[in-house]
Amino acid sequence: MSVATLSVGSASMNAPPLVFVPGGRFRMGSDDGRLDEWPVHDAQVRPVRMGREPISNLEYAWFLASGRVPAPPWWKDPGFWDPEQPVVGVTWFEAMSYCTWLGEALGGRWRLPTEAEWERAARGGLEGQPTPWGAVMPSGEVPEQPVSGPWAAGRGTPNGFGLLDMGTIVHEWCFDWYAADAYRATRRYDPRGAETGEHRASRGGSWRSAGSYPPPSARFSQPPHARRADYGFRVVREVP
Repeated sequence: MSVATLSVGSASMNAPPLVFVPGGRFRMGSDDGRLDEWPVHDAQVRPVRMGREPISNLEYAWFLASGRVPAPPWWKDPGFWDPEQPVVGVTWFEAMSYCTWLGEALGGRWRLPTEAEWERAARGGLEGQPTPWGAVMPSGEVPEQPVSGPWAAGRGTPNGFGLLDMGTIVHEWCFDWYAADAYRATRRYDPRGAETGEHRASRGGSWRSAGSYPPPSARFSQPPHARRADYGFRVVREVP
């Protein structure tokens, strides 16, 4: 049954699967990347529990049933409506609203990851590597044939922290405002990006990357009201 016609009224809601990402210090950014990834610097983040994979259509269907937000534009598109595909076309505001709803339904403090948390998690404990798995991406991690939409989430190889689909399947919204020069005056402990801005930060590549997936340090952004067919998100639950 497609998510477009899925009834969630009689089923039990489950929390998105989470993975514990230990706090710690790491080298954030890249000397080989774009200017907005400079300079490489020490960053230290707190431990969090992060979504093992991006939020799926099935998980998002529960939120839609609450009536708080409209369905995203691709919700009934046959190329995007499989329950196991990551939800796309969600604005930054709607992603944050989903996090608030999770907290109300399940308890705890839920939100989008900061850029620093996302990069720390994507690196999986490794430093200076071009992929979340090390020097090379595992065989079969992404489809070899051309695709016209995201594949099912959660079927790849976990990185060193046990996270799936980091940097491959959809661009992922982050909590922070984006600033190209953010690393030139950032705090080292629990950095949170610019104080204000016009774009919200995002991380990772997507199904549109056509085989060229960015490293964990790569930074992107979109206006927070933007809806894109290659943008999704994963969540974090703060550790008390």
